[in-house]
Amino acid sequence: MMQHLIVLPILLPLLSGLAMLAKRDASVLPRRAIGMISTGLLVVVGMLLVAQSAGGQITYYALGDWQPPFGIILVLDRLSALMVCLTSFLALGSLAYACAGDDMKGSNFHGLFQLQLMGVNGAFLTGDIFNLFVFFEILLIASYSLLMHGGGKERTQAGFHYVALNLAGSAMFLIALGVLYGTTGTLNMADMSLKVAELDPNRLGLLKAGAFMLLVVFGLKAAILPLYFWLPRAYSNAPAPVAALFAIMTKVGVYAILRVYTLIFGGKAGELADFVQPWLWWFALATLALGGVGVLSARDLRSQVTYLLLISVGTLLVGVSMNREAPIAALLYYMIHTTLVSGGLFLLADAIGEQRGKASARIVPGRGVTQPALLGLFYCVGAVTVVGLPPLSGAIGKALLLESALPDEQPWLWSILLLSSLAGLVAMSRSGSTVFWKAGRRDSEGPRLKAMMLTGLILLLGASPILSILAGPITEFTRASAVQLLNHGAYVEAILPHNVAGGGP
Repeated sequence: MMQHLIVLPILLPLLSGLAMLAKRDASVLPRRAIGMISTGLLVVVGMLLVAQSAGGQITYYALGDWQPPFGIILVLDRLSALMVCLTSFLALGSLAYACAGDDMKGSNFHGLFQLQLMGVNGAFLTGDIFNLFVFFEILLIASYSLLMHGGGKERTQAGFHYVALNLAGSAMFLIALGVLYGTTGTLNMADMSLKVAELDPNRLGLLKAGAFMLLVVFGLKAAILPLYFWLPRAYSNAPAPVAALFAIMTKVGVYAILRVYTLIFGGKAGELADFVQPWLWWFALATLALGGVGVLSARDLRSQVTYLLLISVGTLLVGVSMNREAPIAALLYYMIHTTLVSGGLFLLADAIGEQRGKASARIVPGRGVTQPALLGLFYCVGAVTVVGLPPLSGAIGKALLLESALPDEQPWLWSILLLSSLAGLVAMSRSGSTVFWKAGRRDSEGPRLKAMMLTGLILLLGASPILSILAGPITEFTRASAVQLLNHGAYVEAILPHNVAGGGP
């Protein structure tokens, strides 16, 4: 049974999603039950995968028993297990919140939600770059409909821009795959990493062009500057549970850059070794700075959270560009923190908007919230951790990343990261004082938090204190994940044992 565990993060949401789409006329309660049970089981599977990978072994699952490099394979290592577990936990909190009523504002919400989980998990587990494209398309198709769930003019316009840009990205992805396959003769990541190192120098220019096109595609998914402009409008107009789940979408792009440009174009790639890192460093710093400016200019809570998410993207990609064990370990811890907290803040912004009535989530004085003490507590926890104040997980993640910088990197990283954190602190302080302190004395007549809304908020925002308490074992796991990721030979030996002589980092 354990050897089939790796395929369950794809099969579970696929089967439950198809079942709910097939029974479109069923009442909402059975669909909620199926969705919550399936996502809960996914959390259990994710935890089992983390436990299975903790020993350091890299395993693969050959679909149809076609062995690599010819067949479709799913690969489990520490990094992919961590990302699947993180996705399932985020999905559980988002789905719990949606079950309070957001799921009834449109059709097929639960089926599409599960299919998006299938696409995200598949992207993290695949060992084949063509199937990375396939899973990208699955998660994007589901996200198109989820983004426009419930309708409305603003949401439809934002969805149109999102669809158009991602269709262009998908076309470029396919062209890049054609270039890579034409030059290397393979699409298996482990096999391609060997072929790149041995490639005829006359074909390196074409291969480099394909690699740059891939970087543009992954940069679009991750929302790096200057490819970020779709994100603020799409995320700020999406339904709250969908925006919360979308917190993992940018991480899919970051993961793809991390995986492809350490395995295929990493230190063993000959003349193309680590060639994108210098480019990535400056674009990541620029994204970080832009996020700081954006969060100060935001005029509503949803937009503010979106720009805080953009700051986190820049922070993560700075760690990727540093391309060493310590910064990669730090960014993996920070990724867990920012994904869960950003998702929780999207839910919290929606809850505040519901209770303020006409004032909604705009950062203006007006009607207060119905439950100021409870929502204020959630807001305080979210604000403290998202801007990186001790003692919560945001401070730990940023401190680890700052500590990992080399002397020539420190002036840029320390100044821009700390200034963006200061911008976040100013923005969150301003919005918190406006929403909670400058509100009218009379309580809002808005609805109180439902049990499932409260559950979603606790699961996501409550993760930050837990991450702080368990920082020791979690950072130990992320450090081991970074070591394994940079050990090119170990990955290739696990997938193609007869094609590599040995391996070191």
